[in-house]
Amino acid sequence: MIASIRHLLKAEAQYVVRGTLWIECEKERFFGPGRVELLQRIDETGSIRRAAADMGMSYKKAWDMVAAVNKQAERPLVIPKVGGEKGGGSVITAEARELIAYHAQLRQRFLAFLEKETNDLKEK
Repeated sequence: MIASIRHLLKAEAQYVVRGTLWIECEKERFFGPGRVELLQRIDETGSIRRAAADMGMSYKKAWDMVAAVNKQAERPLVIPKVGGEKGGGSVITAEARELIAYHAQLRQRFLAFLEKETNDLKEK
């Protein structure tokens, strides 16, 4: 297929195949780079609010993302802990860690695919 478009590409130009990767659930985003980072930061900080602040994201947006992944997954990925004298907090579940690891592996395969396609474009 690449050979069929080579005549359309400038010889001196550098072309790169790019893409983003996420998993959808019933035509809605379920899990991708932003949610991976949010869950990792919740794990590090113990707080949705602090994770959101670290990412420069509003607390409402972070809360909405957490609510969405919890709704779309078979079991909750984030467990919020309400109030208390220390102010609550949140933890991610073992299922969240499993999904983060899967996404990392999927991303490595995706990046290898993008690199191969870019290299194919460069071959003359």
